[in-house]
Amino acid sequence: MKVGDHVKGKVVKTLKYGAILEFEGGEKGFVHISKIAKGYVEKVGDFLKEGQEIEGKIIGKTKDGKWEVTLKEMNLEPQKQQETSEEDKKKQDFEKKLKRFLKESDAKFSEYRKRMEKKGRRSRW
Repeated sequence: MKVGDHVKGKVVKTLKYGAILEFEGGEKGFVHISKIAKGYVEKVGDFLKEGQEIEGKIIGKTKDGKWEVTLKEMNLEPQKQQETSEEDKKKQDFEKKLKRFLKESDAKFSEYRKRMEKKGRRSRW
């Protein structure tokens, strides 16, 4: 293996700041959190799971002799995107319900104010 090679490996362990990989030849690798995806990665676990097979590109060696790998060029599909779309859908549903509630509430309050004005009383609102 050398810098620039495309390699296949398995995620052995996920850490806060990256993941440890093991390649077919038994060699170890490391992918830093900043090298996992093109966008912002908040949690490594959102993109990588232990036992997951991945493909990456070797970009160097770490101080402790592991191959340093980037996954950015491999178009890794994060699991978070699927979850986020479900969360977005729930959020949109909630916002629709909230909007409808506010509209109905405003209508009821408006009717209440009109009734109070007809009776000659002023609403404190």
